[in-house]
Amino acid sequence: MTIRQLSETLINQIAAGEVIERPASAAKELIENAIDAGSTRIEIATAGGGKTLLRVTDNGSGMSPDDLTLAVRRHCTSKISDSLEDVRTLGFRGEALPSIGSVAKLTIQSRTAAASEGSEISIFGGRLAPVRPTPANRGTVVEVRDLFFATPARLKFMKSEKAEAAAITEVVRRMAIAFPAVRFVLSGPDRSTLELPATGDDRLARIAQVLGKDFRDNAIEIDAEREGVRLTGFAGVPTFNRGNSLQQFAFVNGRPVQDKLIWSALRGAYAETVPSGRYPVAVLDIAIDPALVDVNVHPAKSDVRFRDPGLVRGLIIGAIREALTREGDRAATTGAAGLMRAFRPEAARQQAWSPSTSPYRPFETPPISNGFSDMQQAGLDMGIRPSARAEPIPSMVPPATDAEPQRHPLGAARAQVHENYIVAQTEDGLVIVDQHAAHERLVFEAMRNALHSRPVPAQALLIPEIVDLPEDDCDRLVAHAEAFARLGLGIERFGPGAVAIRETPAMLGEMDAVGLVRQLADELAEWDTANGLASRLDYLAATMACHGSVRSGRRMRPEEMNALLRQMEATPGSGQCNHGRPTYIELKLADIERLFGRS
Repeated sequence: MTIRQLSETLINQIAAGEVIERPASAAKELIENAIDAGSTRIEIATAGGGKTLLRVTDNGSGMSPDDLTLAVRRHCTSKISDSLEDVRTLGFRGEALPSIGSVAKLTIQSRTAAASEGSEISIFGGRLAPVRPTPANRGTVVEVRDLFFATPARLKFMKSEKAEAAAITEVVRRMAIAFPAVRFVLSGPDRSTLELPATGDDRLARIAQVLGKDFRDNAIEIDAEREGVRLTGFAGVPTFNRGNSLQQFAFVNGRPVQDKLIWSALRGAYAETVPSGRYPVAVLDIAIDPALVDVNVHPAKSDVRFRDPGLVRGLIIGAIREALTREGDRAATTGAAGLMRAFRPEAARQQAWSPSTSPYRPFETPPISNGFSDMQQAGLDMGIRPSARAEPIPSMVPPATDAEPQRHPLGAARAQVHENYIVAQTEDGLVIVDQHAAHERLVFEAMRNALHSRPVPAQALLIPEIVDLPEDDCDRLVAHAEAFARLGLGIERFGPGAVAIRETPAMLGEMDAVGLVRQLADELAEWDTANGLASRLDYLAATMACHGSVRSGRRMRPEEMNALLRQMEATPGSGQCNHGRPTYIELKLADIERLFGRS
């Protein structure tokens, strides 16, 4: 076998296959270069989804003719010294421009503030043209035409122009959130213009530009620090969720990343609050010593590796749960918006006509209402007998008096509708509460607090279960044996390559203890944390809460309704049930007045 040196062009094309996967990858690299150059305004123009044209214009520091010559050579960069342990810029490898030039028609124009004229350099499919003078504004213009024309096979794997254009838009959105002080403009014949003005230090304003103003009204600020790692950002209330993960953003030292550890921690933080198949909305920014994170583990720099992943994961879960406990019990404003749309006349006109719904039908005798007057509101019994299966609500709070409704966030109960929904009056609007969902959450939180405030009762196995595992897994399990014991799982070493299960949580009854231990071993190997057992216990508590709460169809007395409202106000996370559905919807008085044209 003869070994030979590959040509420079082929080396660059191979590197392009790793770094430049699609037009969006090229856009990301060029935008990163513009930001590293100190730009405050970046304009991106595309055509054909970026395959025909991709132009990035910035007002950064610019490059001299000598710098231009080096910029298109591999591994030439101004962004790092001789160490990868202190990377503080977005780009650092010096591969982007030569990789793009090897597979496309690349032209770069640049001028520094001190120069009287600009310079231009071109590369067509790896063939370099000499630098020549050209008129140019301060900054840099990088134009990429006919991407992958030199590697036609790669074009066969490109998606449609619309899909590629959408991918570039996503890159710009992420960069815009990371750098709110930079103005971004994205335009071209293949898209509608996206303009994101700079917002300076107002990070939430920039996020609202990208995610919509609804996020501003439903966001909870996060700011936590542990052992030198700081987490900041905003997380949406649990009921403000989406059908996909496109509105989840993570940044490490300002670098947009798609990291599975961060996404796993985000899912864990919203466990029992967001239903399956739905995704919370969040923007998380992790600030960490560059020496404690490796940003060079992926050619596109989209993944990172933390030196202490357990610390980072625990910080994310703990900070978000603390924020949700503090403010997450409020309902999403989108629920009220949907209610408003349902009441609008145009929505009513879209419904199919029928005699029973016609406004000209004969009057009917109205059914008996379950509402009550202001004096009866004070806790007087209306004489409505609860059903035989009705159970009193535990820890009942004294009912509100007529002077008190405005003092409570959820107001005072005024009526029960369809024996399932409580209508309460607040100081500036009304609240509609799903009685079953609300009480289900209250019971679950009470059970979970009791579960985690003391050791879980365990049942001893008559014959211990022996689990054969790799030696490393056994060591990790035994190291966490004390934590497992508090959750009712007793394990101990049983010779080389095996552990013995001697106790299991009594709450779980008969269970696959061997499967559980193997799952815990896998979690410890990947994340250095084992939450599977606690999650099972929480799931059981949620199931028991669902069957033990106030059922739909049960009539409630005024004092019971008010007691439920007061307990909701005192319970963290009461804004959604265990399945992630909202427990109440709030409608402001101003919204009601708009419905009737009063404002």
